[in-house]
Amino acid sequence: MEFLYKKLDVYHGRDIYPFHMPGHKRNERAVDFLPGLTKDITEIEGFDQLHHPTGVLRRAQDAAARLYGADETFYSVNGSTGALLAAVSACTTCGGALLMARNCHQSVYHGVCLRQLESYYLYPQITIPYGLNGSIQPGQVEEALDAHPDVQAVLITSPTYDGIVSPIKEIAEVCHRHGRPLIVDEAHGAHLFFHDYFPETALHQGADVVIHSLHKTLPSLTQTALLHVKGDLADRVRIRRFMAIFQSSSPSYLLMGSMDACIQRLAASGRDLFDRYVERLEGVRQRLSGLSFIRLAGEELIDKKIVWDMDRSKLILDVSSSGMDGHQLYKWLWQEHRLQMEMAAETYVLGMTSVADTEEGYLRLCHALEDLERTWEKEGRTPSGGDPSSGLGSFDLLYPEKVLPIGRAMEQTTVSVPLDQSAGCIAGGFLSLYPPGIPLAVPGERISSTLADMIRRCIHMGLNVHGLESPDNPKIPVIPSCR
Repeated sequence: MEFLYKKLDVYHGRDIYPFHMPGHKRNERAVDFLPGLTKDITEIEGFDQLHHPTGVLRRAQDAAARLYGADETFYSVNGSTGALLAAVSACTTCGGALLMARNCHQSVYHGVCLRQLESYYLYPQITIPYGLNGSIQPGQVEEALDAHPDVQAVLITSPTYDGIVSPIKEIAEVCHRHGRPLIVDEAHGAHLFFHDYFPETALHQGADVVIHSLHKTLPSLTQTALLHVKGDLADRVRIRRFMAIFQSSSPSYLLMGSMDACIQRLAASGRDLFDRYVERLEGVRQRLSGLSFIRLAGEELIDKKIVWDMDRSKLILDVSSSGMDGHQLYKWLWQEHRLQMEMAAETYVLGMTSVADTEEGYLRLCHALEDLERTWEKEGRTPSGGDPSSGLGSFDLLYPEKVLPIGRAMEQTTVSVPLDQSAGCIAGGFLSLYPPGIPLAVPGERISSTLADMIRRCIHMGLNVHGLESPDNPKIPVIPSCR
């Protein structure tokens, strides 16, 4: 079988001069920095076209579908963002309605805006401890679909950024009884399929459209994702159309080659790779569970009424008993040990692992945390017994008043007001903690004093709040006509 990534290798070695795009002409002397330049091509003879694949790209996408058990799989070189925009657009009509989890990524809200949709929200509970967003429950979905018969599709995130998984099988059954497709943003779960140590993938539990970010948890280049379709509730013709709309008409062959190489590697030796990965990961989890001041989130999180399941590839390091906050630990690990963690929240730090992690990397993390605890013990500290549920998780869910639909709100003229004067105003833009890119405030929602206080806390801890004019002089865009 002809593979894209091997075909790029062969082409790179041939004596072919490029009188075509890209402008670097595969000339390494033309630029100071451009890794992979000699394999960076465009849609030339023999290399197929992503938006009308009939050759090597069609076979590559079919290979991904076979591996994951989808009916059809689409490459996305615009990451999960492009795939989510396409899924939302394909499964709704302009001016229709979407039932979505409130902790969806901002790209889903952008889809709601572009399609001028009415959005109804599913609110996960907050986990105790840790303050994480919990699972979406089937009963919530049933109740919402009964209350809003205009809903055309349902979209939830599972696993979440923090690794919390919802009961997809039961939710899919609810959606299908109502004749509605279930879209699952499983961007952080592309690895779930490959070992039973992890929760079962949504694709095998009845979801109709599933989006995977290959680059998040598998060895593939950043910006690579897959959109899978299973069953007949999601219109594949419309998905194909919108995938072309939300992606470049000149897709990167380096990105597509990396997806192809990733899929082929997993198809050939994924089980062995994941057996070794799980063994190393479980060893790290066992070792870190012995810490006194820093608590690693584990099976104690699982409570079917709040947290259905969790992805143990995520290392949630709670510091609420240490006298240190999450941002301080995050900075210390970087400055003292050159360990770059994924994210800091108020009471914990999030580390992401993958099949490509090394034993040396795991040991560095274990040694760093153990050394820190020994230092605290020498100082005579004892674990404080702090309450991890009192802090911000990836974000605290609020129940804001929705004054305008997102699409209408985004079209309004806005003015900027100081954060201290924003309570009672209507948000004119998104306010999001980044990472993970989940909106704290959505255009058209009334800003509460609780939200304003939360944003002040985030700024004080050094967390990134996108949507503010400046962290030093925080102002929020609001809609003056609705104040």
